Amino acid sequence: MFKFLRMFRVNKSISIDLGTANILIYDKQKKKIVLNEPSVVARDKKTGKVIAVGKEAREMLGKTPASIEAIKPLQDGVIADIESTKEMLSYFIHKIYGNSLFKPEVMICVPIQVSSIERKALFDAVRGAKKTYIIEEGRAAIIGSGINISQPEGNMVVDIGGGSTDIAILSLDEIIASKSLIIAGNKFDEDIVKYVKRKNNTLIGERTAEKIKKELGTAIPEANPEKMDIKGRDLETGIPNTVEINANEIYEAIEDSLYQIVNSAKEVLEKCPPELAADILDNGIVMTGGGSLIKNLIEMMEKEIGIKVYLAENPLDSVVLGGGIAFDNKKLLKTLQMREN
Repeated sequence: MFKFLRMFRVNKSISIDLGTANILIYDKQKKKIVLNEPSVVARDKKTGKVIAVGKEAREMLGKTPASIEAIKPLQDGVIADIESTKEMLSYFIHKIYGNSLFKPEVMICVPIQVSSIERKALFDAVRGAKKTYIIEEGRAAIIGSGINISQPEGNMVVDIGGGSTDIAILSLDEIIASKSLIIAGNKFDEDIVKYVKRKNNTLIGERTAEKIKKELGTAIPEANPEKMDIKGRDLETGIPNTVEINANEIYEAIEDSLYQIVNSAKEVLEKCPPELAADILDNGIVMTGGGSLIKNLIEMMEKEIGIKVYLAENPLDSVVLGGGIAFDNKKLLKTLQMREN
């Protein structure tokens, strides 16, 4: 599609949060996020040609004719379609920087338990970079939250993204204990789709489910739950219909998934050395990622785990910002997997 990078005499460092739901790119020299687009590609089935990427492709989800497929190249925090991921990255880089490019340093943020095959695919996707580093999202998220992980002190992060939740305890720039699970924002959406189908005999799309999650999602039942009307298709008649749903029903839909995240956080804490556990008791747990914005989730985590929980200042951006900050930590860079071209 586009050649990823071309030579240009400018030192540039960019951080890429390769999320299941969205891709973010942070330009360290400009000190800002220069791209935030959905991780979606639309492709012609016959020719294989990419016809839309990002926001334009996302608008096509569930609405394409038989000749076109709109896909998410990343599923559950892993690369499901390597070629589409490469083309998507190339498209976005070209969109931001055009052809007058450089040979930058690139920091790619990935789920903690990404496989060696996926790592190789990512290195190949940015082959034109001067240096490419891969950093775990948990590590990037806590750095992007403003916490100094270079000290001999324990800190803990729970990063609930779109495809995966990364939980990690860190000290002296390293991950001491961690867990990654494929229960996150997209799973909440799936839970809502299944609940509405079972409870209201109505089929809704993933975009509708996401809207419901953002507007009604709660981690604690409420005395006076908010309500909203949603549109879908009646499974008996096949005719479009409208049903009313409330926040407590959405809690019921996502409750099991929320508690799996809570229980996983407890498991990671159980692996923690006693001295670091004492630090976490003092420092608390940092929550990041879009899933951390579920109403009442901070309170629910505190109640279930018994440790103070904080929401990061920029929960949606902490991973990509942390990737950018990581370039300044030479000691940390030595601990990361790197390829030099």
